[in-house]
Order: sequence, then structure tokens, then C-alpha cells
Amino acid sequence: MLVRVGRRHLRRPALAALLVVLWAGSGLADYDKRTDVLGYVDELVAQHGFDRAALLSWFEAAERQERILEAIARPAERVKSWGDYRAIFLTSRRIEQGVEFWRRHESTLTRAAREYGVAPEVVVAILGVETSYGRITGSFRVIDALVTLGFDYPPRAPFFRRELTQFFLLTREENRSPLDFSGSYAGAMGYGQFIPSSYRAYAVDFDGDGQRDIWKSVDDAVGSVANYFQRHGWRGDGPVAVRVEVEGDGADIAANEGLAPNYDVGELRRLGVRVDGLADDAKAALFRMEGSNGTEYWLGLHDFYVITRYNRSAMYALAVLQLAQEVRGRMEPEASSPVGARGSRNAPEASAWTAGR
Repeated sequence: MLVRVGRRHLRRPALAALLVVLWAGSGLADYDKRTDVLGYVDELVAQHGFDRAALLSWFEAAERQERILEAIARPAERVKSWGDYRAIFLTSRRIEQGVEFWRRHESTLTRAAREYGVAPEVVVAILGVETSYGRITGSFRVIDALVTLGFDYPPRAPFFRRELTQFFLLTREENRSPLDFSGSYAGAMGYGQFIPSSYRAYAVDFDGDGQRDIWKSVDDAVGSVANYFQRHGWRGDGPVAVRVEVEGDGADIAANEGLAPNYDVGELRRLGVRVDGLADDAKAALFRMEGSNGTEYWLGLHDFYVITRYNRSAMYALAVLQLAQEVRGRMEPEASSPVGARGSRNAPEASAWTAGR
């Protein structure tokens, strides 16, 4: 999931970059000999029953990566506006590749929709935003990323050490060497960029071969993303996001307060939000974004919030929704989704779940 760090985009990038410069020349390496690493190894042995010699051999093989420290201090996905963000992900090429991916894997996407209640276009869009449908999954060894950040990046060290623990546990569960996994500079893995804790909790063996392989098995990747959404409460039974007009400046006090839908629509109407088709007692969050043609206001409802559990960013969720809508638009009328078609289970008409653009 595009570089998760707490959730997730780092703040104060200038300060983080300065700290990286200070740490970069410290000469810290030889992880298997460092006191802090040895203490961590003691914890893993005591709490999870790991073999000490195996752990030390993995730490001996782990390499500190300066490129990772530089990347985490200046994350590439930081953008100033929704217009800039949208331009990255809503390209003709990405839309066309999404259609191609759907056609190639339609039976798997349809099966996932039936089992998990998540429309194919939503899964396709997540994979498109995260890794361009598996084309860009990261070239760092996961152990190098997590060890470097867990022991040489103090601002987020506790988070990445927890993920390192989860990584060792999942490699043991999957009976694979920790040295064999590759991913992003923050340790996110596979088509859907799962961090280790998400892998352990939500990855599924959707092709029935006995392994949860989100790197090479498209079936497992699709099923895992759909399972993630279902487990986080995806409903698929109404609009996800609605573009609205705003009268006056009263609504701005409610805009961008958070990702959760904590306002009644009726209350937002009283603040000047003009929206049709939603009951007054419906819950929504109001977002103000700077688009390419000026300020846009959006209401995010329940399933919009679910998407932000994958990446805690309203711009990310809206990009996923709009990419999904564009891909489905190119697929129709050939798309045959059990979720997202008129009269189907748990689904509105496809055009209803993202109103406006």
C-alpha cells in the first residue's frame, strides 16, 4: 500500500531529511553485532520462540540501505494538490492497462466479487494505483528495508520494528527465508503492497496451492485485496463519494476534519452543502480539495472511509474511485460483475457509487 508509515505520509520532511543526513555518515552497520539489535533478538527468542542463530544470520545478511533512508525522508507520492495527485493516477495508459488486466483475469475478479462482495473495478483500481497492476512492486529486499528503518530511522523505528517482527513471523508461517522477499523501500510487498502485518491478517490463498503468494499469483493478490476490503467493512450498497456544491464559507469549518464520516448530511446542508439523493441522517465527511480547475468539495461516505483504511488519504481514495469508474466505463457493456450491476447483490448501479468528477 503505497508506503505505509503509521498512516502514513511522513510529516516535517525537511527535518526528516536533515536527520537522515546526520545518521547517514554514522557508519552503523554489522547489525548482528549491535547492542540494540541483540536486545531485539532476545525479545524475539523469548516472546516468539525464534532460533537465535538463525536470527543472527539474517541480521548479518541484512544491509543498511542509504537509498531507503533518503526515500523515506522525501516520499515520492507527496503532492501539493488533488489536481497533481489525480494527474499521476488517472492517465489513459493506466486506464487502458486496467481494462486489459480485468479482461485477462475476469474469472478471478468475478469469483472474488461473489465471495467478498467487492466489485471488480475496485480491486482493479487498487492494484492499478499501488503497482500499475503488478508492474512496479519494489526492488528492495524487505529485510533490508525493515532493518534499515527499524534501527537507523529513529522517527519511525518502533513502527518498523513491529513490522519486522511481523515479517519474521510470516516467513516462518510461509516456510520461506526472510532473505527471499522483495518490496518497496518501506517493506510493502506484492501486487497490493501489503506491509507484513497486513499480509498476516488479510492475505489469502485464493488459487488453492497452499501458499499466499501476492507477488506472482494474481489470484492470491486479487483475493487478498478483496478480503482486506470485506474485513474492513465494505458494503457496496450505495454511493461512496459525491461531489457537492457549497454556498458561502460556513461548510469550511467541517471540511478536512478527518477521514471518518462523522457528520450528518442534514447538518452539512445547514452549513451550506448542496447535495441531492442522500438522507439527512446519512453519515459523511466533507473534503475540500484543490483540483486542476479550482476548489472541489466532496462528501465521503462509509465505503470511502473503508478505502482510506488501505491508505489514509482522501486523495488516494478518490483516485481509486475515479480510476475504478473509468475502467468500468471502458469495460461496459462487456463487464459482468455480480457487484456493481443493476439489481445485483449488495450493489448500486455502477455509475452511482461515484457521483461527479
